[in-house]
Amino acid sequence: MMYERRDIPEIADEYVLGLIGASEAAEIEAEMERDAELRAAVAASRERFLPLDTTVEPAAANEALWRKIEVNLPPQAGTPSSIQFPPVNDNQTNGWRVAALSAIAASVMLAVGLVFSLTRTAEPLVIAVLVNEAGEVQAVVEDFGNENARIRLLADIEVPTDKTMQVWTLPSREMGPISLGLIDGVHSARLEGPALPSPRDSQLYEITLEQAGGSPTGRPTGPILAKGLAQRPR
Repeated sequence: MMYERRDIPEIADEYVLGLIGASEAAEIEAEMERDAELRAAVAASRERFLPLDTTVEPAAANEALWRKIEVNLPPQAGTPSSIQFPPVNDNQTNGWRVAALSAIAASVMLAVGLVFSLTRTAEPLVIAVLVNEAGEVQAVVEDFGNENARIRLLADIEVPTDKTMQVWTLPSREMGPISLGLIDGVHSARLEGPALPSPRDSQLYEITLEQAGGSPTGRPTGPILAKGLAQRPR
């Protein structure tokens, strides 16, 4: 089975949620015997999704619900839309129920998988509070360590029309300052910077005032509007 290392968390989630076919699931199970990282990711996914099994109470659908589902199902090819459904215990009705229940279950599982996929990076690896020269808080940067960061402006910052704010970080002295992106207007924004080492405690983040379009040199050239050192959430 071929897969990228960065896709392992998503593969583990889909396997645990049952969103893949039987043959692919068998391949993943075989691969887990050889891949410790995949095995650990599957264990973590099972732990994360455990509340779905322990907090949801099973409930039986009553006859009224089944009738409502049956009425709203599209008619089969060659069948008039005014079809009269057979008695509740008829085999055809049971077939409709199985099909409808399978569709509902699949929709729920897909929705759950999408929600967890979108929220997998909800917790930042580090947070930096940026202050100006007067020590006033201007912004907060949340770095998720996956080429994505978020900046929340907490103060009104005046930016001339021919200027823009640019966000920087200093992964190491050897690398020098690296741009995380521009802030379009004076508001909070999501930043998509280059691939960098995982952010660490005391890593420097700052905002500078640059010419429109960003720094022409790839390094900070304008005045520093705010800066701060990162800390890992406790």
